Amino acid sequence: MKPRISVLTLGVDNLERSLKFYRDGLGLSTEGIVGKEFEHGAVAFFDLQAGLKLAIWNRKDIAHDTKITEITPSPTEFTIGHNVETKEEVDLVIAQAEKAGAVITVRPHGTFWGGYSGYFQDPDGHLWEIVWNPDWVFND
Repeated sequence: MKPRISVLTLGVDNLERSLKFYRDGLGLSTEGIVGKEFEHGAVAFFDLQAGLKLAIWNRKDIAHDTKITEITPSPTEFTIGHNVETKEEVDLVIAQAEKAGAVITVRPHGTFWGGYSGYFQDPDGHLWEIVWNPDWVFND
């Protein structure tokens, strides 16, 4: 398998609430909810970096599409790492997420490996790590 991951889809309980969090709260670019005309089809896509999108889709619709029974999710099953260029940017993104309604689970702090990070949960409990890694250089 060639590594061609292009969409990360998060199951959500309330599509409108999650749209507002990611679009209005975090400022991610989106065309809004599409696919409402299809049963189980309403979804919103957000532009991340080139070639990668974030999607939010109702959990019940994912369960229907995958033929898997919906169960209570655990936030520790998956984290999304958002790397930034400075320690200060970690603080800014965590503050932005908190203002948007996120639950801050770990305030920004120095890590054991020499970086700086903090965690928040979105309205559906998905964990995001906002992290500065001194060894990573971005070529945006």
